[in-house]
Amino acid sequence: MAKTASFGILHLCTSFGVTYALTGNVAIAGAVTFVEPLVNTVMHHFFDKYWGHPRLQAAWAQLRGRLQSHPQHSQPI
Repeated sequence: MAKTASFGILHLCTSFGVTYALTGNVAIAGAVTFVEPLVNTVMHHFFDKYWGHPRLQAAWAQLRGRLQSHPQHSQPI
C-alpha cells in the first residue's frame, strides 16, 4: 500500500510540475493535477470493463490473423 500511495503522490507532483512548466499558471496546474486523475479513473473503469468483451477479443484475433498472413509486419501484440 505504501508503494501505491507513494506512486500516487509522485503522479500528482509530476502532473502539477509539467502543467505548471507548460502554462506558468498555478491555478491551471492545480486544476489539471486533480481533474486528470479523476478522468483517468473513470476511463480506466470502462477500459477494464470492456477489455474482455467478446467483440474486442474477436477484433484482436482478426488483427493477429492479418498480421500473421503478412510476415514482414508480424510483431507480437
